[in-house]
Amino acid sequence: LTTEEILDELPAGRGRLVALDDPLTATQLAAAPATSPGVAVERDGLAYVIYTSGSTGRPKGVAVTHGGLANYVTWAADAYGKGTGGAPLHSSLAFDLTVTSVLVPLVSGTAVVVSPAGGAEGLAELVRDHGGFAMAKVVPAHLPLLSESLADDRIASAARTWVVGGEALPGAAVRQWLERSPDSVVVNEYGPTETVVGCCVFEVAAGDPVGDVVPVGRPIAHTRLYVLDAHLRPVAPGVAGELYIAGAQVARGYVGRPGLTAERFVACPFESGARMYRTGDLARWSTGGQLVFAGRSDEQVKIRGFRIEPGEVQAVVAAHPQVAQSAVVAREDVPGDTRLVAYVVPTEPVGPDAELGKAVREFMAGRLPEHMVPSVVVELDALPLTVNGKLHREALPAPDYSGAAGSGR
Repeated sequence: LTTEEILDELPAGRGRLVALDDPLTATQLAAAPATSPGVAVERDGLAYVIYTSGSTGRPKGVAVTHGGLANYVTWAADAYGKGTGGAPLHSSLAFDLTVTSVLVPLVSGTAVVVSPAGGAEGLAELVRDHGGFAMAKVVPAHLPLLSESLADDRIASAARTWVVGGEALPGAAVRQWLERSPDSVVVNEYGPTETVVGCCVFEVAAGDPVGDVVPVGRPIAHTRLYVLDAHLRPVAPGVAGELYIAGAQVARGYVGRPGLTAERFVACPFESGARMYRTGDLARWSTGGQLVFAGRSDEQVKIRGFRIEPGEVQAVVAAHPQVAQSAVVAREDVPGDTRLVAYVVPTEPVGPDAELGKAVREFMAGRLPEHMVPSVVVELDALPLTVNGKLHREALPAPDYSGAAGSGR
């Protein structure tokens, strides 16, 4: 579907192009019956394919079913879409964040307000010009970016529900946001593309206790979560294991990738005839029954003989009171020499770069074993982000290992 203005600019292909403002199209639509075309939609039928690179970098087409999509949208409309106000649309339709931003308000009978520019800047513009949204779907990096660009009154009235997903959500970002928007709630929504956008949620309101890392909570309707060891046995609360997801939202698999589909979509030993998706994410159950994200199994690194999960280190860095944003990665800038590097964005200017780096390293040394303390702390003005607002790891600058702290400015 397009318009006549850009029709000639689109590449030729097998697909049919329809210009909605073409007089012929308008005539055909006017002559069509107003009743439903009566097209049968099967629960296991294909709803859409979204490509995700995952950890390998090679795009994989995830085949999502109508039944899985309907389960998420029905649940989310009840959880997020109540009342008027609609939602802002600031991301590409090829990004599954958009499923929430478009379909949930539409099935709730409210508007979708589109940003022509998109991205964090486009979202900030929508909030300034409109505001009063029922919900807004964002990634964690959007919260501090919006905080920097919006006045207190605009933040307070921006949206009633902020649904945050895509990456681990730092507790500090939530606390700072709710201080400026006390009448809103922040929902940490976890879910890979392979299980339709969101399958597990944790809600935080002003005044609720928030730790350094916000839990991802409990499963939504018709979804089961299993934290298992290498032998597919459930682990005890507090013990990290790999997260598997079963239920209505499990996708068909990867388009044209039968081998990878068989590897990631496996038989569920707890439900007869059912499948579950092997996420590759590490998680643990709290004693209170909340699921806590613990990083990626394929991001574990071995440094000086010790196996380390960078996500655990990042959670400690993020807890430092002078750190607004952080990232911890393993770098091999010299072949055979792998080191942990922490990148931090300060809450406010703190003087010479080395002062913050030294303070962060001392902070970590008091909370982590020596082998988990990064070799260097790099101070940045901002973390590099992809167009979807996620951390752009490849764009992080190489550090100067000559000191314990450095600058990427």
